[in-house]
Amino acid sequence: MKFFYLLSFFTFSLLINAQNHTHSHENKYHDLHHWEIPSKDPDRIILTFNGDPSTKRAVTWRTDSSVNKAIAQIAPAGVNSKFTKKSITLNALTEQFDLGLYKANKSFIVHYHSVVFDGLKPNTIYAYRVGDGSNWSEWIQFKTAYNNYNATEFVYFGDAQNDVLSHWSRVIRMAYQTAPNASFVIHAGDLVDTAHKDYEWAQWFKAGGFIHSQWTAIPVVGNHEFQRTDNSSPRRLSIQWRPQFTLPIEKDLDDKLHETVYSVNYQDVLIIVLNSTGSLEKQTDYIKEKLSSSNAKWKIITCHHSVFSPAEGRDFEYARKYWKPIFDKYNVDLVLNGHDHTYARGHIPVQEKENDQSGNFKTLYVTSVSGPKQYKVDLDKINNYENDGYLNTKTGEQTQFFQVIKIENDNLIYKAFTVLGDLFDEALIKKDFSNGLKSYFNEIK
Repeated sequence: MKFFYLLSFFTFSLLINAQNHTHSHENKYHDLHHWEIPSKDPDRIILTFNGDPSTKRAVTWRTDSSVNKAIAQIAPAGVNSKFTKKSITLNALTEQFDLGLYKANKSFIVHYHSVVFDGLKPNTIYAYRVGDGSNWSEWIQFKTAYNNYNATEFVYFGDAQNDVLSHWSRVIRMAYQTAPNASFVIHAGDLVDTAHKDYEWAQWFKAGGFIHSQWTAIPVVGNHEFQRTDNSSPRRLSIQWRPQFTLPIEKDLDDKLHETVYSVNYQDVLIIVLNSTGSLEKQTDYIKEKLSSSNAKWKIITCHHSVFSPAEGRDFEYARKYWKPIFDKYNVDLVLNGHDHTYARGHIPVQEKENDQSGNFKTLYVTSVSGPKQYKVDLDKINNYENDGYLNTKTGEQTQFFQVIKIENDNLIYKAFTVLGDLFDEALIKKDFSNGLKSYFNEIK
């Protein structure tokens, strides 16, 4: 009888402890959607550039805190599953991250893991997976760049920002349907509305799903990627930004700008990413140095705030006064912006003819929006930019857009689509690489 009571007490204690453990686990993730909750299985997998795009690629992913040793495997992809026998295994860097740094998040620890794949072959399709040796992602494919000038295509989004899962998901998915073989994608700032809120980042990753792990991302910081963590703290970069994106570090810049200001050289196309939220003077010399030292056939600038803002009450005067002259001097071809929740395409300099072939064309400027938050276009304001040598050609409002840009031979082909997949706008830049002179066309024949 004594043994029976002891056994019963032991069993009861185990049951109570199990229930307490379950309740503790449930409280930890209480009110979270299943796609917000970390586990041993990798989630939020995203590719970024970190070095030469023809030989390197970075991948970052998230797990719960139980995964302390993470790995990635990669191999040239094959026509059947035997390619896995040639895979190599790389140890990941693991970073502990406390969501509770922001008071509106649930307070628990997650782990972010990252690997930089190096020594890859140019123009090759690779398959990779990430995990811990037991819990794996699927095998995911991407293609490395050529190591010389070649045709490429990429996608650009203005602000996603609000109701990302409900309303931005169909934009990125339509973009994928339109340009499934895009080499990379530019997210021109305000990816989310509340910088540190993990629920919104969870939405962003779920909205894009596998696309984030297959298209290489070039993320740009916007003003909504900066926020206080509490009422007494200064505004700071999203606490998720650096853990979840493995981006190039420009060591000569102030460390506050690290992983928010960087450059990518993709097949003789230079893409310069700027942080238009602050420290603008410190970036001016960086722009000048990068452009003056580059012999790239095409030069593209992206930053969040619109150099020629089409929306009422917006004005990025610093960029027009100090950055635009540098863009002019070094023959920048394309500037991609967001922030203003409208659409505008214009160019420098003002040209009289509809399709100008005089060779004096300088730069195409685009402002766009991919999310549901929309503003009105201020036409009077746009027209005043003619004093700065800018002529607006096309505007749009109350529409969610994505853009597909194709570079081939001596052509840069720009197309803007609505979320329905309909062509809304197009333009063509034709360049003579021997002297840098460009012709500009408002339609593509």
